[in-house]
Amino acid sequence: MKKLFVDIILPLPLPQLFTYSIPEYLQKTCLVGVRVVVPFGARKQYSGIVRKIHAQAPTRYQTKPIVTVLDSKPIIYENIFRFWEWIASYYLCSIGEVYKAALPAGLKLESETQISYQADFEADTKLSPKEIQILSLLEAKNEQSIKELSSGLKQKNILPQLNSLLEKRAVSIKESLRRGYKPKLESFILLNPQIADLKALNDIFSDLKRAKQQAKLLIDYIQFCTKIGKGKRDKDFFASEIKKAEIANTTNQNSALKQLVKKGIFIVKKKQVNRLIPESYTLKKQSKLSQAQQTALQQIKEQFESKNVVLLHGVTSSGKTEIYIKLMQEQLQKGKQVLYLLPEIALTSQIISRLRQIFGKKIGVYHSKFSDSERVEIWNGINKKENAYQIILGVRSSIFLPFNKLGLIIIDEEHENTFKQHQPAPRYNARDASIVLAQIHGAKTLLGTATPAIESYFNARQKKYGLVELTERYAGIQMPQILTANLAEARRKRQMKSHFSPLLLQEIEATLQKKEQLILFQNRRGYSPYLECHTCGWIPKCEHCDVSLTYHRYHNHLSCHYCGYQIEMPRKCLACEGNELKTRGFGTEKIESEIAELFPDARIARMDLDSTRSKGAYQRIISQFETGAIDILIGTQMVTKGLDFERVNLVGILNADNMLNFPDFRAFERSYQLMAQVSGRAGRKKQGKVIIQTINPQHAIIQQVIRNDYFSFYMEQLKERKEYDYPPFFKLILISLKHKDLNKLDHAAQQLAKSMYGSFGKQVLGPEYPLVSRIQNSYIKNIILKVERKYKVSAAKEVLQKLIEQLKGEPAYKSVYITINVDPL
Repeated sequence: MKKLFVDIILPLPLPQLFTYSIPEYLQKTCLVGVRVVVPFGARKQYSGIVRKIHAQAPTRYQTKPIVTVLDSKPIIYENIFRFWEWIASYYLCSIGEVYKAALPAGLKLESETQISYQADFEADTKLSPKEIQILSLLEAKNEQSIKELSSGLKQKNILPQLNSLLEKRAVSIKESLRRGYKPKLESFILLNPQIADLKALNDIFSDLKRAKQQAKLLIDYIQFCTKIGKGKRDKDFFASEIKKAEIANTTNQNSALKQLVKKGIFIVKKKQVNRLIPESYTLKKQSKLSQAQQTALQQIKEQFESKNVVLLHGVTSSGKTEIYIKLMQEQLQKGKQVLYLLPEIALTSQIISRLRQIFGKKIGVYHSKFSDSERVEIWNGINKKENAYQIILGVRSSIFLPFNKLGLIIIDEEHENTFKQHQPAPRYNARDASIVLAQIHGAKTLLGTATPAIESYFNARQKKYGLVELTERYAGIQMPQILTANLAEARRKRQMKSHFSPLLLQEIEATLQKKEQLILFQNRRGYSPYLECHTCGWIPKCEHCDVSLTYHRYHNHLSCHYCGYQIEMPRKCLACEGNELKTRGFGTEKIESEIAELFPDARIARMDLDSTRSKGAYQRIISQFETGAIDILIGTQMVTKGLDFERVNLVGILNADNMLNFPDFRAFERSYQLMAQVSGRAGRKKQGKVIIQTINPQHAIIQQVIRNDYFSFYMEQLKERKEYDYPPFFKLILISLKHKDLNKLDHAAQQLAKSMYGSFGKQVLGPEYPLVSRIQNSYIKNIILKVERKYKVSAAKEVLQKLIEQLKGEPAYKSVYITINVDPL
C-alpha cells in the first residue's frame, strides 16, 4: 500500500502545520477533518486535526506516525477550515491558536492511549529487546497507558516500538480518553414488561398489602401516568417511562423504589437527556408588525438582493427583535440555520425565553457560562445532518460552531466592543468575522443597533452595506425625556447628597411612589476605585501591576482588576501609620450601599462582574427585575445592552464625565453609545425620563444624546477621524511588547519601532507606555501602525510580521513577548 502522510493542525501557537505518517492500518479511517492523537516533542501528545492527506514526505525532518484516530467521521469541514485560515491570516495568529479557541474544551481531549496485548499473537517475526519488554509488561497487566509503559521501561519515548508492535499485530489500541464532556444521564422508572395486564397488576397490589410505602409508590406511578395522558390505553400505560425524580424524591420513596426493583416490579434505566432544553415552555404566535416595522422588513429583503450585509439602524424600543424573528422564520422555512449574536451573556437569558416561545426546541444557546459538557452538546447538535438546532443564540465564540446550512447571521447591538476578543489570540472581532463567515457559506448578515459603530455607518453610507432606518418606537411611544443635573452647580450650592443631585433624588422618590422601577448606571464596579491616606497621600497599589487597588466593601478587601491580587483592608496607613484612610471615587457597590440608606424601603440589586460570576446570576437578577421583585437596579454597562423591562421609567447616569474624559480617540463614540443605550431602557410602554449627572451639561456629546441626533454626532466624529488618520479611513494594528526587564523592553521596542519607521514612515506611532504600563510584573510598551485603506493591508501585515520575526531572531530579544492586535478597540 502507498505510504501516506497527513498535515496536522495542533493546538499550539506555531506558524506551520506538522506532517506525520499514517500507519497502514489507519489509512482507511484517517480522513480530513478528524481528530488524531500525535506525538510532539520528546514526551507530549496532542489531539490534532487532519488538514490534508498526501504522499509527499517532508524533507526537513523525519516524520513520526500518528498514534490513533479519535473520530469515525470528520468533525471539521472545508468551510470551517477556510474560516479558520481567514481568521489566522487577518488577525496575524497561528491556525493552531484558532483551533484552540474554536473547539469546546470537551472536544480537545487529553488522550491516555491504552495499549492491549493481542492474545492470539504468534511471534513468527523477530522482536527487538524493547518490544519483548513491552509485551512482558502487557502480559503481566493488560491494558496499560503509554505513560505507564514508559514508566515501566524507564524510557521516555516508546512510540517507535509501539508502532512496530502495532504493525506486527502484537498489540492493539484502546483509546481511553479523559473527556471534558460527559453526557447527562437521568434515571427513568417503568413497569417490568412481564407485567402485561391489569390482572397482573392487581395481583401485585395483593402482595403489597403490608408494604404500604411500596404500594403507595406504585399508586403514585399509575396516577402520574394517567395525569400526563399515557394511561389511556393499556399498551401505552404499561410502557410508560417516568423520571425517577418526579415520583421518588424522598428517602422513604427511594427505599420503596429499591424494594420494588428488587422484586422485579419496576425497572430503572439510565437515559441521556439534553441539558439545554427546559422542561416546559409555551409556544405562542409572534406579535403583528407595525407599519414601520413592516416597511423596514421589506427594505431589508430588497437590500439583501444586492448586498450581503445590511445595517438596521433602529432607535431603542423600535421593535428590531420582531423583525429579526420574521427573518429567522423565513430561513427556517428554507431549511437554513441562523446565528443570532449578542454582545453580552446577560442578554441571552432574557431573549432566549422570548425566542423559545416562537421557535421551541429549534434554538440552542452557546456562551462561556455553560459547562464544557453543555457546549459539546450544542456543537454535536449543530454538527448532525438533521440539524438538531436551527437557530443558535450566542456570544462571540458562537462563530466557531460547525454550521453546515447557514443562511443568516444577525448581529444585535453590533456596535458593542465586547464582540472583540482581547486575550488570548486570536484577537478577532466577531462582528467583522461573522461577515466573512456568512460570505463563505453564501449567507446574509444583518447588523442591528440604535447606535451604530462609526465604521459600520460609514460602510453603509458608502454603499458597501445596505442601510435601513427605523426612526420611531413601537406603538408610537415617545423617546425618553432627557434632563441634565449640573454637578458643579449642585456642589457649589452644597445640595449634593453624597453622589446624588437633588433632581435625581427627587425623580427616584417620585418613581418609587408610583410603584415603578428605575436603573442607575455607573460604569465602574467595586465600592471605591482607590484608598488614600489623608495624612501623607499614600495610595495602596498592586504589587504586580501599575494600578491602584479597588476597595470592595462586601468582602472588605482591596483588589486588582487586572491580575486578581488581593489584600485585606488595612486598618492604618502602611506608609505613615496614620488612621485617616479615605475612599476616593465611587463604584456600583458604593451606590448600592448609599441608595439603601437613602431609600430603606426600596428593593435593590446590583448587576456587575462581581455580582454575576455564577452561572445563574444573570438569569436570577433579570427575572427578579422583570417580575417586579426589584425596584432599583444598579449596574455597569451590562444594564445598557438591549434589555427590555416594561416598568422601568427612570434611568440615572451618575457620572457622564468619566466616560467623556477618557484618553482614547473612541471615548466620545463610546460615551454617546452608552448614554443613548442606557437611556433607551426607560419608558418601553410610556415615555420615560433620564437624568444625566455632569459638570458640563453643554458638552456636544451630551446635547446630541438629548436630541437623539446620531447623524450630527457621526459627522463630527468622521471629520475628526479623517483629520487625525483614524478608522474608518485608516486601519490600526497595535503591537504590544512585554518583558519583566524594563531596560530590555525599552531597547526592543525602540529597535522594532525604528525598523517599522523605515518601512512605514510617519504612520508608526510610539513606542509609548499605555495607561497601565505594568501587568503581572511585566512592563508593556505599545506601537501603533496606521495603514490607509486604499493600500493593501495584507502586504503591510507581511512586512510587519517579518520585522517582528527579525527582532525575535536576535538572542537579546528572544524572551520579549510580542502580541499583534488587528483593529484594536
